[in-house]
Amino acid sequence: MKVHRLRAEPTHSCWDRSLEPRLRIAPGETVHVECVDASGGQVKPGMTLEELQSIDRTRIHALTGPIWIEGAEPGDVLEVEVLSLRHHGWGWSSVLSGLGFLKERFPDPYLFHWHLDDDLSASLEPAVIPLRPFLGVMGVARADAGSFRTRPPGPFGGNMDVPELSAGAKLYLPVFNSGALFSCGDGHAAQGHGEVCVNGIECALDATLCFRLHSQQVLSAPLVESSDLMRGDSTAEAWIVVESGGDIAETARRATGRMIDLLVSRWGFQDVHAYILCSVAMSLKLSQVVNEPMHTVTAAISKAILPRRTLFPLQ
Repeated sequence: MKVHRLRAEPTHSCWDRSLEPRLRIAPGETVHVECVDASGGQVKPGMTLEELQSIDRTRIHALTGPIWIEGAEPGDVLEVEVLSLRHHGWGWSSVLSGLGFLKERFPDPYLFHWHLDDDLSASLEPAVIPLRPFLGVMGVARADAGSFRTRPPGPFGGNMDVPELSAGAKLYLPVFNSGALFSCGDGHAAQGHGEVCVNGIECALDATLCFRLHSQQVLSAPLVESSDLMRGDSTAEAWIVVESGGDIAETARRATGRMIDLLVSRWGFQDVHAYILCSVAMSLKLSQVVNEPMHTVTAAISKAILPRRTLFPLQ
């Protein structure tokens, strides 16, 4: 299969199905995608807090794309396999006035610079942070016409900030427009679930992604098939349902309901048995609580406890 390369520039910072595709590929092909950091390359090593406060906020979530996948149509499922991710040795985190999960406690802005080794950072002494790079934003064009800022995630994917989307993971997205129009960016070298101060370790990433298409498959919102190639830990493999919404409890209920539906439709469980299995084996997590008004909840079940399944076999 053909391998493509897509440089970051020119980036875009909105979802808009009228954007002209920067690359057209066939299903099964691979793309080496260059992604600048979430600031659009405005934050630099050694930058001061005062300089950070003067950056152009309209460039936040500078995304690479869109990528047109030939044959993709509404009602299809786009599979995006993350083959590899490489950081550039440096990243940053910040606290911004009026943002973050504890904005009242931390009203003052702050900027922190990270030095990144291959797989860890010792910049925040005495902690040593293991690195697990992933793209915080991966999505397709929204169903509705118009231009929409990238901060809120949704059924199209987008700013989900799901750390499990590291090397080896597969992301399944419903398609809403011809060509799917996939874009990505907002690289993180590491992030805790919740991303409570509003940043992970923000960084530029080079991603290698493989795209596959599953025609006319039912999928209402993103689904992740996680892995852990970096550590070779098969116990980290899981099926993960991703839901975003304004009410955390209601969003968690939707994620749980979707996991029950998945267990019933793909593994043949009775409803009540799937419900019990979720109670004893499912992990509910807050992936991000800072992209107000939308929060992202994941519901995960380890692949180790279920028979092997290919949810979307290639046709």
